[in-house]
Amino acid sequence: MEEDVMQLNLKELHKALKNDDIETFRLKFNDIHPYDQATFFVNQNHDERMTIYSFLSPEEVADLMEHIELENVEPFITEMDPRFASMVLGELPTDDAVDILNEMEKEKVASFLTIMDEEEADEIKALLHYEEKTAGSIMTTEFVAINKSLTVRETMKQLKVEAPDAETIYYLYVIDEEKHLAGVISLRDLIISDEDAIVGERMNENVVSVSVGMDQEDVAQMIMDYDFLAVPVIDFQNHLLGIITVDDILDVVDEEASEDYSKLAAVSDVHRIEDSPFAAAKKRLPWLITLLFLGLFTASLIGQFEDTLEQVAILAIFMPLIAGMAGNTGTQSLAVAVRGLATGEFANRGKLKLMVKETSTGLIIGSVCGITIMVVIYLWKGELFLGFLVGISLLATLTIATLSGAIIPLIMDKFKIDPAVASGPFITTINDLISISIYFGIATAFLSYLL
Repeated sequence: MEEDVMQLNLKELHKALKNDDIETFRLKFNDIHPYDQATFFVNQNHDERMTIYSFLSPEEVADLMEHIELENVEPFITEMDPRFASMVLGELPTDDAVDILNEMEKEKVASFLTIMDEEEADEIKALLHYEEKTAGSIMTTEFVAINKSLTVRETMKQLKVEAPDAETIYYLYVIDEEKHLAGVISLRDLIISDEDAIVGERMNENVVSVSVGMDQEDVAQMIMDYDFLAVPVIDFQNHLLGIITVDDILDVVDEEASEDYSKLAAVSDVHRIEDSPFAAAKKRLPWLITLLFLGLFTASLIGQFEDTLEQVAILAIFMPLIAGMAGNTGTQSLAVAVRGLATGEFANRGKLKLMVKETSTGLIIGSVCGITIMVVIYLWKGELFLGFLVGISLLATLTIATLSGAIIPLIMDKFKIDPAVASGPFITTINDLISISIYFGIATAFLSYLL
């Protein structure tokens, strides 16, 4: 039923937009949720969007822009009239406006900041200079800070004035006369307190905060660990600079997950659908060229066992099987290790436990797969020793490949390299080298039995 009503509203919106009926459009458009507004908006063509801009106020456009992926907002901002766009940016939460401007060329950013209201422009400029992907770059300055000397009654009066412009008021951060972060008090505690009580006496002094330079991934982990709705951001002198809210952290988690996924696929950055083939190829080529040379090394390694292959050509049949299984198990182990490092599961003892666990897992997997392939080869080719040789090779290869999939990210993490860089294709290529060496090494050692 609700879906039918929604479809009817969308038809009426399209009709009002086509007929240039601003009153009907505004009535129907403002009656639906901002997310649905954003969905309707992004599905319109350029001319229809230009009409929508003329029908809505900057504040209304900003509301729907908040429900569009931030990396996709920049084209919409740049197609607007510059003055209208500057007003939309001014209505957006400061941190969101900064994220959008960071996607633009410097000349465009300077142009918008020049046109924008001076006070709003100053707030944005204050955040733009922070390094990307740090707490400072994702924090908002739209929060309520109260002095610890105020009474609850005075605080409630201040809250009524400042709350409409604040991103959240579930937590109120308490500062002293020098704007140092002194504590935190929840809105609930404030409401139930006596009106004449001093905030400094009711606040919780044990406040968890983050440094302005902390990596956004670490901030996200902290908010998830503590189940916070928001966290204050401070400088090295404990001055309160801003806050980071949970909705911003959800964006960070999504961004970091996409980034790690791209690295696991050996792509420098996940490309968007509108990227040209040249741009997409440019992002993929660096890793692929590296893997190409590793592949050449694998080929030369196989060449070292040319005599073995000439004498027992049947060994070549099982080479893709050995290498493929090693790559698969290594990638599985890699995923476990990278996820554990990203979520902070592994302390020093946790890393040792991971290696022991993955080695044991590799032994079990290798044993089962080795016995299976030995039986299959005996039934298929009638060669018991060949089956035994391939089975033993598979056991050794899968054990080592599973361990390497876990240990390589740990080594990279030790040297402060993003463990996600240990991508699936990279692990696969490394394990190709290991598996080929083991397989042909064992075959060469027992060549006389095969002959």
